[in-house]
Amino acid sequence: VQLQASGGGLVQTGGSLRLSCTYSRNIFSNNAVAWYRQAPGKQRDWIARIDRGAVTNYADSVKGRFTISRDNAKNTVYLQMNNLKSEDTATYYCNAYPSAPYRNYWGRGTQVTVSS
Repeated sequence: VQLQASGGGLVQTGGSLRLSCTYSRNIFSNNAVAWYRQAPGKQRDWIARIDRGAVTNYADSVKGRFTISRDNAKNTVYLQMNNLKSEDTATYYCNAYPSAPYRNYWGRGTQVTVSS
């Protein structure tokens, strides 16, 4: 199983990006799926998750700015990021939530860099 995140890039403060993550098999159809991020020197933390019923939860740091969605037919989860800040600079990953049972599924992630 591979988790392929894409859509990252360099953007100015206040800009927007849309990340996508595709899984090679529909292993998450019965799981919550989440976006995580890891800044240099920091641990990887979840920032947004969506369960099988499309109920969403967000970390306080991104609430009101980021929106997570999923398309089970396409085995894809999205993260719409608006009003980006420099502190959003990190490598972004997707995985199940909680991720511990799927610790071997982390992909390379996609880099997001927000410049002021």
